[in-house]
Amino acid sequence: MQAHSEVRGHIIISDDIEAEVIRLEEELAPFRVVKFIVTDESFKIEHAKAVLAESYISESQTKYIILGASDLTDVAQNSLLKLLEEPPRNIEFIIISPTKSNLLPTVRSRLPILKVNSSHQKIAIELNLARLDYKEVFTFLKENARVKKEDAKDLVQALFFRATVTDMLILTPLQLDNFDKAYRLLTLNSRPQSVLAMILMSFARER
Repeated sequence: MQAHSEVRGHIIISDDIEAEVIRLEEELAPFRVVKFIVTDESFKIEHAKAVLAESYISESQTKYIILGASDLTDVAQNSLLKLLEEPPRNIEFIIISPTKSNLLPTVRSRLPILKVNSSHQKIAIELNLARLDYKEVFTFLKENARVKKEDAKDLVQALFFRATVTDMLILTPLQLDNFDKAYRLLTLNSRPQSVLAMILMSFARER
């Protein structure tokens, strides 16, 4: 699949930062994960400088840098904007925050947002999104025809990880937008199957 976007990484909105970090370390293994977690104070400029320094340590394989904080100062976020927009080679960023309002609009515009619950259960997605065909889309939608809204949100996140981590795809702007829209649509009570179809069809191709 041809890459049309340089976005590498995403934002997770979760009320349990520590649990998300543990889950991410499990899902991202064996890739290297470097954590900058600040939950007892604000994420400040000194924390951002440490992230910048780590980001420019060259890597031969993908390295995930996780920023987790209950609050982030505007100065710290602004100092990371260029880094998030143009990440160094083999670097992906994951920002974890309990609320979207903690993040500047300029930060939110650079990375797709996923919302998860602290009770999130890991879901294995067997589809290879790099080689997905229409028949596989139909089968997946049929298998999940009665999925509930909250379970559909978990499926959306699992599909995102399958695409970006397991299949190592750089998502197109359309695909990123679909993932971002999926949570809003599910919150507005759109049919889960329609939302899942929207995501999968952006990956599907004829064989």
